[in-house]
Amino acid sequence: MALAFIGIDPDTGKDESPTVWVDQENRELVLQGWKPGPELEAECAATEIPGHAKGIPDHEAVIRIPARMVDMIREACDVIGDAGVR
Repeated sequence: MALAFIGIDPDTGKDESPTVWVDQENRELVLQGWKPGPELEAECAATEIPGHAKGIPDHEAVIRIPARMVDMIREACDVIGDAGVR
């Protein structure tokens, strides 16, 4: 896997680090964020989405990313959109 670092939340200090990467080989966004807390996770798990079962599969996770990181996520999408090469 070839991870390309895109950015880290500039407002978190040294103890927290929501981060955006791009997996160039698999053309995927890789996001590190905060755990959602039991209430938000339960709400996500209970939400009905057409064509999908309720719940969060064991191999998936809900994370929180601050809105101030939207530009980094857009950049990561652009990297993937541009043939995944940076």
